[in-house]
Amino acid sequence: MNYIKDLRKMTGAGFLDCKKALQENNNDIEKSVDFLRKKGLSKANKKSSREAKEGAIGIYSNKNLTTIIQINTETDFAAKNNVFLDFMDQIGSLILETNDVNLSIEIFKNLIFNQRIVNDLFKEIISKIGENIILNKLIIIQNKEDYMISKYIHNSYRKNIGKIAVVLKSYVSNKDQEAEILGKNLCMHIAASNPLAIDTDHLDHELIEKEKEVLLESIKLSGKPDNIVEKILDGKMKKFYSESVFMHQTYILDTEKTVKQIISEFSKKNDFKILDYYLLILGSHE
Repeated sequence: MNYIKDLRKMTGAGFLDCKKALQENNNDIEKSVDFLRKKGLSKANKKSSREAKEGAIGIYSNKNLTTIIQINTETDFAAKNNVFLDFMDQIGSLILETNDVNLSIEIFKNLIFNQRIVNDLFKEIISKIGENIILNKLIIIQNKEDYMISKYIHNSYRKNIGKIAVVLKSYVSNKDQEAEILGKNLCMHIAASNPLAIDTDHLDHELIEKEKEVLLESIKLSGKPDNIVEKILDGKMKKFYSESVFMHQTYILDTEKTVKQIISEFSKKNDFKILDYYLLILGSHE
């Protein structure tokens, strides 16, 4: 094993510095990395302190799991680089390999694959790309036989990688082509409309109360008579739900109908129920 070569890839430090670090630490890679960091010779360490706001989001799936990951870079240029995109695919595959629906970012980064710690893979890509690279978000969805998993990538760099990613989990009686098309179209709707929840029952209660409070204050300031304030508030809340709640939103592919109406009509011939959806948007802090 070429320890010097591996250490140089991980840290970006010079040949002689890596050689000395390994000699001082009995060829222990992790201790050698720490040694170089303490000496201020690890480029990866310096780069890892820089802010990473760009990057990409990828969707990966096998028989058991579907995962959505967001890996951030410092620049959009680096995010489009094939070295970075290949790295994303590698990380997505490793996550699926764990077969762990409860996997966290911290646990994953300390796992070992082929005698390599995932954390070290990130150090290596930092040195290769020349930018800070961070696994920022990780969502894992368990696949089941009676689920239909629909996927959509918007502003794509590759078929499964882009700036917006949506996964829709639904139940459907017959997973035929029509059902698959509806699932994909609903994913597109979510990407375009960014709903806050599936239905009003799933909306955060505090958010609803805050919205009512703001709207009520606005109505009262307009000088409307007290006897119609509640009616006006009711109308404004309905508008809020129609803009914010998935099932109440106007369907982007048929603006005469809501999402709920589209699903209801489809269910007459093939029972279709939304179970959950997952949306990641690059740059979003949600």
